[in-house]
Amino acid sequence: MMEHAEHSPAAIREKAAGAVNCQSVTLPSGLTVLCRTMPGYSSVHAMYATNFGSVVREFTLNGKRIQLPAGTAHFLEHKMFESEQGDAFDLYAKTGAAANAFTSYDRTCYIFTATGMTDENLDILLNMVGHPWFTKETIAKEQGIIGQEIKMYDDSPDWRLLTALFRCLYKSHPIRDDIAGTTQSIAELTPELLYACTDAFYRPGNMVLSVAGNITLDQAVEACRRNGVYDAVEPPQVETIFPQEADTVQHKETTFTMPVNKPCFALGYKEAAINRGDTRMEVIADLLPDLICGGLTDLYRKLYDESLVNPEFSGDYLSTEGACVIAFTGESETPREVAQMVRDEIARLRQNGVDPELFTLVKNQMYGEMLADVENVDDAAEEMGMAFLKGRTLADEIEALAALTVDDVNKALQTMLLEENSAYIQIDPKE
Repeated sequence: MMEHAEHSPAAIREKAAGAVNCQSVTLPSGLTVLCRTMPGYSSVHAMYATNFGSVVREFTLNGKRIQLPAGTAHFLEHKMFESEQGDAFDLYAKTGAAANAFTSYDRTCYIFTATGMTDENLDILLNMVGHPWFTKETIAKEQGIIGQEIKMYDDSPDWRLLTALFRCLYKSHPIRDDIAGTTQSIAELTPELLYACTDAFYRPGNMVLSVAGNITLDQAVEACRRNGVYDAVEPPQVETIFPQEADTVQHKETTFTMPVNKPCFALGYKEAAINRGDTRMEVIADLLPDLICGGLTDLYRKLYDESLVNPEFSGDYLSTEGACVIAFTGESETPREVAQMVRDEIARLRQNGVDPELFTLVKNQMYGEMLADVENVDDAAEEMGMAFLKGRTLADEIEALAALTVDDVNKALQTMLLEENSAYIQIDPKE
């Protein structure tokens, strides 16, 4: 049966490449501004983000070596909303914008969504992030607030599962530590340390402003001009330092109990770190879990039909500077049996190769997900910005996916997802 022209791989690729187009400019200050104007949309979504996340724990700033306690980037994210003029959330409330922020292992992002007063909201965003303000008193107050958030993370099985997995897989890399840190680690923070972080990592050349929806590139650039992030500045000398990481895993297995309804498990693999801008390897790492146990595979159907897992069972990958993990997580009454079935499937695919038809289906599914991301205002702005921070564009991702063959994946399977690089975590229900 012939496939319709509009559903052919070439047509899907062409549609996807067209959909991810955006305008881009790098200002004299070094700040990159990305804009996807979306006619017909009334809202605007903006993200102002820095290449600074929880894994940055040591760096030099103009020759001076600085060490950070766990949780610094996340703490800083909270503090950026506060200024001598008041709380940025109060300013956003007056414009009707919905604002938020989040910290990951390798980035900190400040966002807003609004249906009006775009210029005013951009001014709040750029001014808030561009003018940090820290005192001993405000830091002490925030330490109490974040302490409560840390306790909340401690009660989350999903979060505890991942943290335990990273601690098994890694010996030295800061991915071992919780993004929020501990109450003890954040107690070490001082205004001087936080200002060193903003000087080093909140400089325009280390950041991106990404906007989408009812907005133009000129409008975003003009906001940068108004808020002092347009003109050239002398950047500081910054070098990030990471500890030497062992090739082997730290521990093969950890089990513990929590108040959960049924056992939770994670089977994770420590992979070679992916270099910044190596889009091809990122796409392979992203595809592999879907080829092993994604919704289109025989293994997933077997696990689901026999009620061995719940619908949330999945595989995913995480890549950050110096670390890359592929993990399979879920709930099951027979977690070890499920983990072994995943191991067996990896071994089978390594031996026999991936079914070319399944590869095409999963590849087209990924095209679909990329398209869905850029068709909504919020995701479009964030996906553009995230790609930039990884050293690529969304178009690069489409190209890398387009060029990938089943042979590429089969070759990767010979050196990835190796049993000696794996660890198993299990959380059992507390009696």
